[in-house]
Amino acid sequence: MTPQPARRHPLSLRRAPVPWERQKPTWREASPQIIDASLKRALARPSGNWFVLGASADIGAERPHGFTVNGAEVVAWRDAHGRLVAGAGVCPHLGAPLAQARVHCGTLICHWHGMALDGAPFAGWNPYPAHDDGVLCWVRLDEHGREEPLDRPVVPPRPHSADAVAAVYTATGICEPQDIVANRLDPWHGAWFHPYSFVDLEVLDTPPAPDQESGEDDALVVRVSFRLTGRIVIPVTAEFTAPEPRTVVMRIAEGEGQGSVVETHATPLGPGLDGRPRTRVAEAVIASSDRRGFALARAGAPLLRPLMRHAAGRLWKDDLAYAHRRWHLRSTGLLPN
Repeated sequence: MTPQPARRHPLSLRRAPVPWERQKPTWREASPQIIDASLKRALARPSGNWFVLGASADIGAERPHGFTVNGAEVVAWRDAHGRLVAGAGVCPHLGAPLAQARVHCGTLICHWHGMALDGAPFAGWNPYPAHDDGVLCWVRLDEHGREEPLDRPVVPPRPHSADAVAAVYTATGICEPQDIVANRLDPWHGAWFHPYSFVDLEVLDTPPAPDQESGEDDALVVRVSFRLTGRIVIPVTAEFTAPEPRTVVMRIAEGEGQGSVVETHATPLGPGLDGRPRTRVAEAVIASSDRRGFALARAGAPLLRPLMRHAAGRLWKDDLAYAHRRWHLRSTGLLPN
């Protein structure tokens, strides 16, 4: 798709808003076979055994942070040079939770018996490969991913950090990563399920059907308007792609914020106490614009980020219920196909 120049005025005034119940049904276009084929292609792509831990800004130098990935305890902190360090969250001495340790001058000190870890292998503790891409922190768990390892996670192209405002929203749902990915590969539900955020949605292009050949860059292209008020909207064209099994990227191809991305990452946590799977969603919104006024948005980023997270949280309140429902139907053999 050839990008078009941004509109002179990013906002549009809808002449006659269509009532929710009168908008064009999308159930015929939202083919379960097409969604399932896109999901299978995503699941077949390599991840290099990399899993998202959380936002880069949330892992500081003051204390360690504990995570669970596929049932494994992981601890992460910053060393004396500010580099991300990650490793097993269980102390090899007597099993203390290293997420409750202390960090002193970049060294993690266990609060049970004082074992000190500077990020290098020591006394049976070994670091995991870790990567901070400036927005998200990742850890590589080869034992859990069981794929051919990659040196770096599969991170799609993003706007340059100096020209963008980034915010990360995280939440946990009762589902598996594939249910999160399937949700994002179904944009047809947007204007029906999220009418407070999306209107006038039209799918322009879909990935190949299951019986057709597909390239690595197959994309689902959507024209949609982001609702600001009842009649004021921002129309854009967006592309959805799945570069690896646990990630879906929405990139604005035309319209205001061209080049901005929303990355949805799903990290399996393992079963909860009730035996049902838990998955953590980390959604990174990386917004940019070539308009001169966007410099004010960057200057006001500390005030803007909570609003961006709030908007993402409103959507995910619904979408985690959607993913939970999908997992329930799959686990009971009732998912339509």
